[in-house]
Amino acid sequence: MKKITSLFLLALGCTLAVIAADNPMVGGAPMYANKNIIENAINSKDHTTLVAAVKAAGLVDTLEGTGPFTVFAPTNEAFAKLPAGTVDTLLKPENKAMLVKILTYHVLPGKYTAAKLKKEVMKDGGTATIKTVEGEPLTFTMDGSDLVVKDEKGMTAHITIANVMQSNGVIHVIDTVLQPN
Repeated sequence: MKKITSLFLLALGCTLAVIAADNPMVGGAPMYANKNIIENAINSKDHTTLVAAVKAAGLVDTLEGTGPFTVFAPTNEAFAKLPAGTVDTLLKPENKAMLVKILTYHVLPGKYTAAKLKKEVMKDGGTATIKTVEGEPLTFTMDGSDLVVKDEKGMTAHITIANVMQSNGVIHVIDTVLQPN
């Protein structure tokens, strides 16, 4: 029995290693394709501001749901580029509606891998516009072989880590916080 248990644990460990190996590391942490967006995001040291914002907005249950979702996840550095005091202001309970609007603007319904987004860009003559969960669109273009995301205010974000697969979608790490109108 001990040998069977050891073999099972070894096989389980190998399976988890393969699941993590298929995904890039994010924020110094392995990302597991069999875990949901929240389960993975909370382990990334580069996304502590985003996780705090998702909690403050009451979106944890949604992003733990079945999806699928495509999340453009700004790093802590992206949030730090906002004007001083912006994040603290958004995290206040009285600003929850605005925080929800901004966060849901970073989410597409459905699963859009980088390859699928690039295909949409090429199909539409170099630009693809896709409606977010918030309701306003994001515009996608190419900068050489890199995908660029443009918001409604004209700001651009580059995808720094693409295709972080989740059990309920995919995450693309971005370097700028996107802003809806």
